[in-house]
Amino acid sequence: MTALEFAVQDAAGALGARRAGADRVELCAALGSTGGLTPSIGTIEAVVGTGIAVHVLIRCRAGGFVYADAAELAVMNADARAAVSAGAAGLVIGALTPDHRVDGEGLSRVLDGVAVDGIELTFHRGIDQIRDRAAALNTLIAGGMTRVLTSGGAPTCAEGLDELATMVDHAAGRIQIMAGGGIAVGDIPALHRAGVDAIHLSARRVISDDGGPGGGGTSGHEQLDEELAVAAARQLLAVDRPNGSGHPSA
Repeated sequence: MTALEFAVQDAAGALGARRAGADRVELCAALGSTGGLTPSIGTIEAVVGTGIAVHVLIRCRAGGFVYADAAELAVMNADARAAVSAGAAGLVIGALTPDHRVDGEGLSRVLDGVAVDGIELTFHRGIDQIRDRAAALNTLIAGGMTRVLTSGGAPTCAEGLDELATMVDHAAGRIQIMAGGGIAVGDIPALHRAGVDAIHLSARRVISDDGGPGGGGTSGHEQLDEELAVAAARQLLAVDRPNGSGHPSA
């Protein structure tokens, strides 16, 4: 069975993902404007309270994934410990060396003192900035990572389909390959044929809401589009279990 994950930013999104039939959510903040940052502890607690498995993004700032500043790693370590203490079922992390390889030392510092037994670890799309992704997978497997989130190094998963299939072959069940990046509902059958272990979508829409002069110039906030989430879940179910039943309800 191929798992389904939605990126959400609040409890309402988590509840919508649960109704749509998602297996878990990735919880983050500022998704559209930054690609995602660590959410507040209050948000984590609220989303954990919805009952769905919550994997919390640990990312202290926007931009690249090279963390030369020890203070940044210390912040992410504190956030990781707090997220697990709040009930997170998993953490989504990543760090690169200046020459864009997996930063094993940086990852160790992020996870220092974190109760990782019983949780899952996802290496985020920083892997798409790594040229030798086979070597990166080997490093992540040796480091105990559960999965990687990737578009196959392409702008979208549809464009990275061949590389995703190559990564699946190289992983050979030793680490999960989760496709994520610009996925449309119509892309799901091809991703399923490529053999990915999971599919990750943001499925978000913007709710108009003028913040005024003090609102940072934004004219709305993002929320899970539950209709789109249900459509994605139905499409995945159709290709995963073509003769099955139990379609998500709208």
